[in-house]
Amino acid sequence: MTDYESNLKVVQHRINEAAGRRGRDPGAVSVVAISKTQPAQAVREVYALGLRDFGENRVFEGLEKQPELQDLGDLRWHMVGHIQSRKASEIPAHFHIVHSLDRLKIARRLNKHAGEQEKKLPVLLECNVSGEASKYGWELSDQQAWQPAAGQFRSILEMEHVEIRGLMTMAPWVEDEKIIRDTFIKLRNLRDFMQESLGVSWPELSMGMTDDYEIAVEEGATMLRIGRAIFGERRA
Repeated sequence: MTDYESNLKVVQHRINEAAGRRGRDPGAVSVVAISKTQPAQAVREVYALGLRDFGENRVFEGLEKQPELQDLGDLRWHMVGHIQSRKASEIPAHFHIVHSLDRLKIARRLNKHAGEQEKKLPVLLECNVSGEASKYGWELSDQQAWQPAAGQFRSILEMEHVEIRGLMTMAPWVEDEKIIRDTFIKLRNLRDFMQESLGVSWPELSMGMTDDYEIAVEEGATMLRIGRAIFGERRA
């Protein structure tokens, strides 16, 4: 058994256990393997174990790997990192879904470039619900900001070539489990608020990484962004 296979078995076991504690179907939780700094061969080996969803933090790094893996026709690339304005034009043609749409300016650019590709790009809205200054995303730690944000989200809903599928967040890097759990609960509550306010169905909650994915599963995550727990430590 390879390290990757062993790691995946551990991850899936922990997902199953966490889902079971809340009466959830573990099949409703997908794993996005974050391949940041990992070579294309590592992606190929993990793909061979059954995973199909892989995430990149930087556009250029994804573009470097993709030609080496183009024979894997059902591999799905996720953009999970902060999007620079000048890189937005590359995303619709090379990524299947965006987790990190964090401002209207980028929404407009993705809509424009997806239109040029004659496609509709699935997106998740990145929301900073922890209040950390270092985090990207709509600043929505204060519930009083939720209603004004709904107006901005409504304008994205009206765009022809992007499709909102749900929300994404990152929990603080702390040992206090309650702080982490409260972050995930708040994102779920925010999603529910937006669904009611906007009359939409947003099924996806992208939350949970290597250090906190079990808590995320317990609080409703549908997508987990897991890197180290699958690939091992990042490579330089």
